[in-house]
Amino acid sequence: MSRRVVRQSKFRHVFGQAAKADQAYEDIRVSKVTWDSSFCAVNPKFLAIIVEAGGGGAFIVLPLAKTGRVDKNYPLVTGHTAPVLDIDWCPHNDNVIASASDDTTIMVWQIPDYTPMRNITEPILTLEGHSKRVGILSWHPTARNVLLSAGGDNVIIIWNVGTGEVLLSLDDIHPDVIHSVCWNSNGRLLATTCKDKTLRIIDPRKGQVVAERARPHEGARPLRAVFTADGKLLSTGFSRMREVCGPRGDEAHEGRLHAPGSYLHHGLHPHEPARAGPVGPVLLRRLKEPTLAPPPGDAESLGVVCGDCMRRCRGYRCGGPRVVYRCGVCSSLHQSCLGNAWVLGRARRVKELQGIQSGTASGTGLVTPPVLGQNNFEEPVALQEMDTSNGVLLPFYDPDSSIVYLCGKGDSSIRYFEITEEPPFVHYLNTFSSKEPQRGMGFMPKRGLDVSKCEIARFYKLHERKCEPIIMTVPRKSDLFQDDLYPDTPGPEPALEADEWLSGQDAEPVLISLRDGYMPPKHRELRVTKRNILDVRPPPGPRRSQSASDAPLSQHTLETLLEEIKALREQVQAQEQRITSLENMLCELVDGTD
Repeated sequence: MSRRVVRQSKFRHVFGQAAKADQAYEDIRVSKVTWDSSFCAVNPKFLAIIVEAGGGGAFIVLPLAKTGRVDKNYPLVTGHTAPVLDIDWCPHNDNVIASASDDTTIMVWQIPDYTPMRNITEPILTLEGHSKRVGILSWHPTARNVLLSAGGDNVIIIWNVGTGEVLLSLDDIHPDVIHSVCWNSNGRLLATTCKDKTLRIIDPRKGQVVAERARPHEGARPLRAVFTADGKLLSTGFSRMREVCGPRGDEAHEGRLHAPGSYLHHGLHPHEPARAGPVGPVLLRRLKEPTLAPPPGDAESLGVVCGDCMRRCRGYRCGGPRVVYRCGVCSSLHQSCLGNAWVLGRARRVKELQGIQSGTASGTGLVTPPVLGQNNFEEPVALQEMDTSNGVLLPFYDPDSSIVYLCGKGDSSIRYFEITEEPPFVHYLNTFSSKEPQRGMGFMPKRGLDVSKCEIARFYKLHERKCEPIIMTVPRKSDLFQDDLYPDTPGPEPALEADEWLSGQDAEPVLISLRDGYMPPKHRELRVTKRNILDVRPPPGPRRSQSASDAPLSQHTLETLLEEIKALREQVQAQEQRITSLENMLCELVDGTD
């Protein structure tokens, strides 16, 4: 009898817990704009939430300590003439936040440490460059005052907030609306997803697409992608359930892990029956003809579950073709209909399927890709199918612990997975569930956590009328500082200036230790220095026309000009004396009349 080996991980027992009622933020009118952003941004000093406001867009900024009921007259940050779509705190200054709006502008705000008495209406900088609404903002992780914006005009603009200038503009890369943009750890590359269902890795300074993958997820819903610490790319999206034997026509959540690099295409055509092979993932689809025996090596690699073993997962029967397979739980050979063999209905708990390590299928199939080369970007190295839902999955990745948290808008749960360097790469940890659905989510940077309570993540869940903190904790008995949970993490100091990054330099983030806790620095004012356009040198190259004034002046010409200036000065003085005498005469006439 073989024993099941439990994977060793210090994060295997991470659990989530909602904060007490007195630690929540009550009576906040969260925005109802239909836009797939988090609607919330948080740093170690402030909590910012996009709210409903009449006559334009606004968001509220609260100190973290100001919990409880928020006064309805609490000052807002207003200035946009249309709804605010996205906000993002500067990683190098906890008092600076940027906001993007439907009015095509980006505004940068300085938030004071004290509570203002009235609404903040004057930004320190307004950036105008997009022709349509701006829905995505992201600060550079290592360079000072570098801000990225993406709008509905399919353009990505990188700004120097310190001068208000455009550093780079990526105009011709995306043919449709951009869904998400993410920097890698040192800000050298960008990962973008677009409505054309293409995942791209871009070098912004060269303006080139380094790698791209068409249709990483089959569904039509928006995709999201984030870089991991080891250079891989994690994407979340949807599969297509309408093409498969399934009870519903919804789409299923999916997560894929990619390894960027050169192209090597392999896999299955969408209309071919499923086959197993040494390379590429295997996707079960509706078979055209009954198959009486599986291909060699296919049954065990698929890890399918028989009807008897999956009753606890609410399986169902269908009238599809029959296949012969080996159950991944009881290791017995069965012959059954395709739907009863592998479709697991709306099963949401991966831990209930002990024979499957890559995830569950919600009407789309079960995929267990083998290990692929690190230089292959055409096929994922891991795929995790989770559940059936219509909400967009928001991934939040923690590079210090290599844990990714997936929060679906409209869902009431947070699933988290550990990403490792060994196959199967993605390991399910647990799910935090609550009763109320989430309208948005904020993710606290690592330097804002309470290390004395072994807190490794903190979320700020947006309800319809409140914001609720959710704390992720690793249970430990010791009260001492846990070095394995808290490695050095990126701090508030930038590693580069904007001009250095633009010239081609790259640098890793400046790390700090959390052993003694983290104290936010004092208020630092963002100074914007706009360059004088008269000081800008003309572009090199031949001019179209050359005036006579470009020729060098002779001594005689200079003397003539000086004499003319002297004559004009004398004339001005004479006119001033005449004006003064006329004013005196007018005063005497007025006095005599009185």
